[in-house]
Amino acid sequence: MAIMKDSGSRKSMKRIVVIGCSGSGKSTFSRKLQQLTGNPLYHLDKLYWLPDWNLRSAEEQDRIQTELVKEEKWIIDGNYQRSLPIRLERADTVFLFDYQRRVCLYRALKRIVSNRKRTRPDMGEGCPERFDWEFMKFIWNFNKNNRPGLVALLDRTPDGIAVHHFRKPREAANYLRALEEQKEEAA
Repeated sequence: MAIMKDSGSRKSMKRIVVIGCSGSGKSTFSRKLQQLTGNPLYHLDKLYWLPDWNLRSAEEQDRIQTELVKEEKWIIDGNYQRSLPIRLERADTVFLFDYQRRVCLYRALKRIVSNRKRTRPDMGEGCPERFDWEFMKFIWNFNKNNRPGLVALLDRTPDGIAVHHFRKPREAANYLRALEEQKEEAA
């Protein structure tokens, strides 16, 4: 695995992709990043899931994403690896949350308990939080089944894209803190 493209630049950050295992904190990070950058934020789960946990067709997902990436500024939160190349084609910054599965599993379970039977703001309407064994297995097997494909796609991104690879939650928190300090100094 290569993924060592973090140029350290925080200047461009107009078109931002946030990816990683479910439960890693992508949506929370994205909301904080949106507050700091002012970029519009799009949660793919909110755009792709229809009521009663019905997923839009692949064609509809691609259409939605193709329209979003035409905008000058955005933050797009979500994996959907099949269509990730659509985002990467226009992105200037990528944040990869690459945590141990126990961290993601714990956070996902905590989220399920705290939001039980309520639809989260980053989820499609009519999709209340629930416990789902298939989803837990997806998280458990993410590093084996999904991570290699994400890494392969990121390894093929152009050199101009800043890829920030977080291996621990504190790295993401430190990044946001530094960005906030940078913003305060510029004000």
